[in-house]
Amino acid sequence: MVSVTGLGGLYELVSSKADGGIVRSLEDKTTKFVSNRVHNFSHLESIEVYTTNDNVNLVDVFTAMQNNKEALPDGKADNKAIKAYFEKVYPAMDFERVYGSDMKKMIKWFDILTKAGIEIKLSEPGTEENNGEEAAPVAEKKPVKTTSSAKTATPKNAPVKKINSPRKMA
Repeated sequence: MVSVTGLGGLYELVSSKADGGIVRSLEDKTTKFVSNRVHNFSHLESIEVYTTNDNVNLVDVFTAMQNNKEALPDGKADNKAIKAYFEKVYPAMDFERVYGSDMKKMIKWFDILTKAGIEIKLSEPGTEENNGEEAAPVAEKKPVKTTSSAKTATPKNAPVKKINSPRKMA
């Protein structure tokens, strides 16, 4: 799950490309391309929250929210009500450095994740999500032999493309 700057909500990263990624919204299930020249992607597992001791992962706060019986504040609740909620749910949070807008975003994201039925947990280090399938072995690439007299390395029996030169304008 990722957050994309400039776009509200949470997204599933479907595919990544050199110039961006294809994401699917967890709320309305729409899929779109997002350029990394304009937007930044933040994996939820990489987001930390300030506390009075060491910073904690956002998943730890979500777990505390999930285990607490306190009702979630409305998305339109004021900052005082949201701060009072987090004082009960996660009292170790550093309320001087965590802004009200950040707390609202945490509540919104938690709501999105629970409505989408996504399990809130950290992935174990060294494992990748591949739905229980083994990764396909990577085929070894054979080196292309070149000779010092050749200007370009072209494999034998490769089709030769003829390139028309551009027309000269008089």
